[in-house]
Amino acid sequence: MTAADLPPGPGSAPQVRVAPPFDPELGAALAALGDEVRAPVTPENLAVRQQRDAAARPRPTLRDLRADGRFEVTELRVPGAPDGPEVTLVSARPAGITRPLPLLYYLHGGGMIMGNAWSVLPQLLREWSLPLELAVISVEYRLAPRARHPGPVEDCYAGLVWATANAAALGVDADRVVLGGKSAGGGLAAALALLTRDRGGPTPIGQLLLCPMLDDRDATFSSRQMAGVDTWDRVSNATAWQALLGDRYGAADLSPYAAPARATDLTGLPPAYLDVGSAETFRDEDVAYAQALWQAGGEAELHVWAGAFHGFDTIAPRSAVARDAREARTRWLRRVLAR
Repeated sequence: MTAADLPPGPGSAPQVRVAPPFDPELGAALAALGDEVRAPVTPENLAVRQQRDAAARPRPTLRDLRADGRFEVTELRVPGAPDGPEVTLVSARPAGITRPLPLLYYLHGGGMIMGNAWSVLPQLLREWSLPLELAVISVEYRLAPRARHPGPVEDCYAGLVWATANAAALGVDADRVVLGGKSAGGGLAAALALLTRDRGGPTPIGQLLLCPMLDDRDATFSSRQMAGVDTWDRVSNATAWQALLGDRYGAADLSPYAAPARATDLTGLPPAYLDVGSAETFRDEDVAYAQALWQAGGEAELHVWAGAFHGFDTIAPRSAVARDAREARTRWLRRVLAR
C-alpha cells in the first residue's frame, strides 16, 4: 500500500508535496534512523512490525519499576467489560506517602496495534509521579487486529470504573483523576472522556492528549502533506485504523468512541491539553479537535511544536523542542492538579 493507493475520501485536501521543515536537531535524529525503522506499517508487514516492536520495547519488571524502593508498584487483574476478559492495570505511586494521591490514568501509544502498559512507566514515574506526588495507573488494553473496536476502549473504561470504585484501597483520590495518553493512547483518552461523560461514569478533572490519534478518515491537509515524510504517515495510519475497525473502517456512522474526531457534541468534557508537531500527520486533526472543544464552550490548551514529527520526544528526547514539550505538559498537569 502507498499513499497513492488510498482513496481521497470526502472533503480531502488536494495532493501536497511540500512539507514543513523539521527542526534541525530533530531532523538530524530522524536521519540517523535506518530506512527499515522509518518504513510505513502496511497490512502485509503488520505482524512482523508487531514482533519487532515487542522486541524493541521490553517490559521492565516490577522490581525495575520500584527503582530501589522509590515507588510502590503492583500489577492488578480487574473485571473487564461484561463480555470481555479481565484487564491488567499497572498501579504505581511514590513510596512513603500515605495520603490519597491524584491519579494519572494513562493509556500507552502504539497506533492501537503495538505497545504495552509497562514500558511507558519509567518516564511517567520519573517526570510526573515523583515530582508531582501523583499516582499512575497504566492500562494494558487489547491490541488490534486481535481485538477490534470497541474492545480496547471498553478495557480502558472498565479499568477506570474499577480504579475509582477502589480508590481507597489504591490510595488515590477518585475526585482528582486525569486521563492521559500518547498517540493512540491520546485518542483512547479522548474517547474515554466522551464515554464516561455519556455513561455517567467517573468524572475526570483533565485529559492530557499527546499527539492524539483521533480521526480514521485520513482526509486532512496534513495527512496528505506528510505522506511518506512523517514517522507515522497516512499509510501506517490507514493500516492501524483498518486493523482496529475491520469492516467498519470508513463507515459514515462510526462511533466517536472509536474515533473522537467524529464527535458532534463536545460539551461537558474536562479541560484538555493537546500537543502535536507542525510536521506531523496528526497536526490538523488535533488542531481541529482543540478548536471544536473551544467552540463547544470547553477548555483546551494547544501546543503545536515547530518542526516536530510524530514521536519526536521519544526519538530525540534531549532536543530543545522535546525539553520544551515536556516542561509545558508538566506545567499544565501541575495547574490542573492544583485546582
